[in-house]
Amino acid sequence: MADTILTDAVAATAFRRLVAHLQHRTDVQNIDLMGHAGFCRNCLADWIMEADGTLTKEDAREMVHGMPAAEWKARFQTDATPAQLDLMKESVAKNADSH
Repeated sequence: MADTILTDAVAATAFRRLVAHLQHRTDVQNIDLMGHAGFCRNCLADWIMEADGTLTKEDAREMVHGMPAAEWKARFQTDATPAQLDLMKESVAKNADSH
């Protein structure tokens, strides 16, 4: 199974489902995604921007958030707790090992 190739079509379908899922789950904070998974909606948007090469950060974030990022933040983002920030710092440190 390790040599199974993830085709572009399958990856694109799964990616679109991930974006739709993140747009639906506005109750899940970016700080919690960062703390537990080491990435968030903004990271995903940055990866899209880097892969495309022509999108602005705001355009890419709007694609992921389903609305302008500032609007998403105003509607859904809560203040991070010290515990959330500590967990995020630990998680981000783990990302250095994967790049």
